[in-house]
Amino acid sequence: MLLSRISALLILSLAAAQAAQAASSDWHNVEGGSIRIVTAGAPDAEGYIRGALQIDLAPGWKTYWMDPGASGVPPQISAALDGAPAEVEIGFPPPQRFDDGYTQWTGYDHSVSLALTMRVPKDASDRREFTANAFLGVCEMICIPVQAELSFSLEGNGNSAEDAQMVASAFAALPPSLEETMKLELIAREDDALIVEARLPDGMSALDLFLAGNEGLTLEVPEIETSTTGSSTRFRVPIAFSAPGAQAGDLAYTLLTSDGAYTGQLSLR
Repeated sequence: MLLSRISALLILSLAAAQAAQAASSDWHNVEGGSIRIVTAGAPDAEGYIRGALQIDLAPGWKTYWMDPGASGVPPQISAALDGAPAEVEIGFPPPQRFDDGYTQWTGYDHSVSLALTMRVPKDASDRREFTANAFLGVCEMICIPVQAELSFSLEGNGNSAEDAQMVASAFAALPPSLEETMKLELIAREDDALIVEARLPDGMSALDLFLAGNEGLTLEVPEIETSTTGSSTRFRVPIAFSAPGAQAGDLAYTLLTSDGAYTGQLSLR
């Protein structure tokens, strides 16, 4: 029994050492799915490297968008390179709306890869060993918080065509920015709602708006107002909670249209 435990520990230690030298982390398995980080390519001239948080869901399970709504755990990632904090930006593909009978929330009912842009700290050593702490939620009938430490190295980047394709696919799934002929802007503020207008080219219509709140502003599901003219559509976005000074700055959004999804930042100034 003792020898078996020692052997198991040796195997785990070897696997951890191998993971530290790989450009992708090991899978972290939980009930309902698995997650890992995949990277590809060397850092660019400004120190940025692209990757993907791969979320592999079991049938019937779901995960969340950057702002799930009244319930849910938005994906969060913090990272460090040899102990020095690294900037991480998460890109999200177009989400879906769900109604579980109690509340509406926003996320995905299928496996999904979130695009990651990480910046190598200027004062990092030459070892290039990343450690990322990921926190997100997966749910079926109940929701399970997932917290994992995922380790990988930049030394192996560029050696795996499969990893490179995974990262490229995650970025290709991101909605583009609005084109010059399109506009989304805040046109009015009410005590309990934001009024947002989407102006699109003729023949194109706005179908839904996913608007993320911030630490001081919690938003409910946008409602399309009936008074739409031409290619302009107004959304009334109910405010569930607003802290003093919260209605300033920018809010991330995904606008779903008849011609596909678009993303950007809505100014509240």
